[in-house]
Amino acid sequence: MFNLSGHWSHLVEWTSDRVAVPLLSLLQVPATALSPHELAASLLIAAIQIGIIALIFRPLEFWLPAERWADRRLTRVDRQYTLLMVLGILPLSIFLAMTPLRDLFGGDAARGDERTGLLHAIPFLDQHPVLLFLVYYLVFDFVYYWMHRAQHAIPWWWALHSLHHSQRQVSCWTNDRDCFLDGLIEAAILASVGLLLGVEPSEFALLMLAGELIQNFSHANVRIGFGRLLDRLFVCPAFHRLHHMRADPGRPGLHCCNFAQAFPAWDILFGTALYGEPPRATGVTDPVVDADNGRSLIGQQWAALQRFWVALRRRAGWKPGDVSFGAGYEPIPDARAASPAHRI
Repeated sequence: MFNLSGHWSHLVEWTSDRVAVPLLSLLQVPATALSPHELAASLLIAAIQIGIIALIFRPLEFWLPAERWADRRLTRVDRQYTLLMVLGILPLSIFLAMTPLRDLFGGDAARGDERTGLLHAIPFLDQHPVLLFLVYYLVFDFVYYWMHRAQHAIPWWWALHSLHHSQRQVSCWTNDRDCFLDGLIEAAILASVGLLLGVEPSEFALLMLAGELIQNFSHANVRIGFGRLLDRLFVCPAFHRLHHMRADPGRPGLHCCNFAQAFPAWDILFGTALYGEPPRATGVTDPVVDADNGRSLIGQQWAALQRFWVALRRRAGWKPGDVSFGAGYEPIPDARAASPAHRI
């Protein structure tokens, strides 16, 4: 029987023995500071993700572009984000840090039952690792959908997440363009869900890798769809590109769409799916947020944190709805919004 988690564990073990341990020894890093297995998992995930982006997704953008740009200058900072995020492996790190909490609060493992979370409730899945992985991912995708809607609906959270949407040249590198605090919040939520489900660290790493690659592809600047039927089953670049479109004053609320990471079923079920719309320009109409495009990575982080800090301390920053940011990053409710989301 194919055991995805088992094969991954063997690969991590091999990389740990032959790469991570010698590297940590060379750098004289104490074993207590960083586990060789953690480093090995991080290096493997980084290598797989960057390799697939560079060797598959990027060539597709060259051959089948959704938009043609005179240059790709604005995408350069996104490549920096990708390198930092995949090498940092923030979700995996938080999951490993939070795992002791499960035992501290008397999880199933602490009572001598090896099965925890979902496996404790449905032992049948223990004999079907591929099905188990798909169920895990389905739950993660559902959580991600509502988390993503919250990022657009709550102004102080939009203040952070708007950095991701400020990009005018959305490409296969754009997925990791985000405020680091926003990434920390996301990772903490997903890690907590992982603990509740009883996901093993090796499985969590694969879940995060799958999610990252799906999003790298969905952000790619390619004119690719899966066909009328499959477009309803899986998120394609054309579907997600509409999520990044700028707001249209003549059709307010149109941009509040297509929040799902992998499965459009959530958008279809909860009324946020948009199909049949031609490609539109991406980015934001708020000039304060659009100014991110002229900033360096550090400058973008600082501006997003300023927007967040001001919004967090204002009543308007907690009231669901569209906002723009005025002088001093003051959140200004947008009366034109037809639904509680973002102004992009």
